[in-house]
Amino acid sequence: MLKLTHRALKTVAAFALFGLMSGTAEAGPPLICHPFDAGSAPLLPWGPGTGWNSPDRKYDIQRLTADTLQLLTPTTPVLARMEIMRRATIYAGQDKKVAGALLKAVLDRAKALPQDSRDPMPGFDAGYLIESYRQNEGSAGWKMADGAADGYAYVRKAIQLAGQNAEMEFAASLMQQGAVAAEHRRRAIAGAPEGSLLAKNIARMQ
Repeated sequence: MLKLTHRALKTVAAFALFGLMSGTAEAGPPLICHPFDAGSAPLLPWGPGTGWNSPDRKYDIQRLTADTLQLLTPTTPVLARMEIMRRATIYAGQDKKVAGALLKAVLDRAKALPQDSRDPMPGFDAGYLIESYRQNEGSAGWKMADGAADGYAYVRKAIQLAGQNAEMEFAASLMQQGAVAAEHRRRAIAGAPEGSLLAKNIARMQ
């Protein structure tokens, strides 16, 4: 059995409660334990299993940083970014050096933007990966995001830069609890056309 840190235990317990209260099919940290439907968008390799933790055992995780950055293009949809980083986090949990290299590369890309840049994606990616690392600490058994900044703050700023972005609101709702999460979820639902990929993903989390 994994020896969990006090913070990791609190995280797992909190999101297990979130799952029970919201009626989700699977309890657990929502950024990790609930695969996102990204449609036909390219993603990291994955195994044939149907559960949330089904990585491709043949995948060379030494390629993880390069492969992840290659997939996170300026035009990659937010839902695809969420699933790419969910998978990347699970892979990164296998190797501390790989995890550190990926996080540094994603953060460096966000920090390299000019101060007047209106591009929300690098900041979104940085914040989303940080919070994914945090939510995966219970499964990984070590502090993947130890010393990292507040990922939610990155995502909140990305939402401000993007203007109205329902997919980012959905992402933010999975990082918070209570009234803050509910407000992000409300905005996500309001911006999700009936039958859209976003609406389907939201419904799966109900």
